[in-house]
Amino acid sequence: MIKVLIFGGSGYLGNTIFKELSPFYDVYGTFYKKLNFKKNKRFFYFPLEKNSLKIVEKVKPTLIISSLKGDFNDQVIFHNKLIDLCDKKCIKLLFISSSNVFDSFTNYPSYEYDKTFSESVFGRFKISIENKILRMKSKNWIILRSPMIFDKNSSRIKDIINKSKESIAIEIFPNLIVNINSAKIFAKQIHYIISRNISGIIHHGSNDLVNHDEYIFSIVKKLKLKTIKYKYVYTTNENRYLALFSNRDIFPSHLQFSYSKTLKI
Repeated sequence: MIKVLIFGGSGYLGNTIFKELSPFYDVYGTFYKKLNFKKNKRFFYFPLEKNSLKIVEKVKPTLIISSLKGDFNDQVIFHNKLIDLCDKKCIKLLFISSSNVFDSFTNYPSYEYDKTFSESVFGRFKISIENKILRMKSKNWIILRSPMIFDKNSSRIKDIINKSKESIAIEIFPNLIVNINSAKIFAKQIHYIISRNISGIIHHGSNDLVNHDEYIFSIVKKLKLKTIKYKYVYTTNENRYLALFSNRDIFPSHLQFSYSKTLKI
């Protein structure tokens, strides 16, 4: 049986992936702040700043998924060690990246093998890890790029609800065109990728586009929030894209979706 270790398994996305894979594989995860996972024998305490690989040695996974959050410098150091170990031990590595690796390209959606270029700290951090993975000798890796996750239990939805309660303005980007991801569909797509032994760079997200402000307005309407303040952020006078599309025909129809469905999933 495939043995999976999820770094960041206690986070919203990581735990969604854990729940999706657990009935089918031998799955383990890590936690840090969420101490309620301490009693779960499938989870291990993992302080990122120590950059330790002892958990990998203990679990001996055949496949590792990185869904980590935390200090960027600590993440880069840790991933450099992890990538080297995966290459040496022939452990398949799935790294969850972001549409922000393309945030300097504004005129069109980005595809898998477009050149990455970012002006943001977050985007450059993801690119640095991607580039290390691309140099792996074993080619036993997958880079999973995702746009913003906006399903009903996501941190972004909770943030909108909390800001509404506290009368804090929600930032919206009127000229930004995006596609959206769902953690549940993302997890099912990862399951499909593992079961089909697919490798390489893979783009995830809705198969259609929406303006950021239009999507936020639809969320507010769906949640029936009454007292909402908005902060309009104009980064350019022209429309710009931060969206991921795919040239690879990987997923069957039931694993493809529209942005309008994300809040229903």
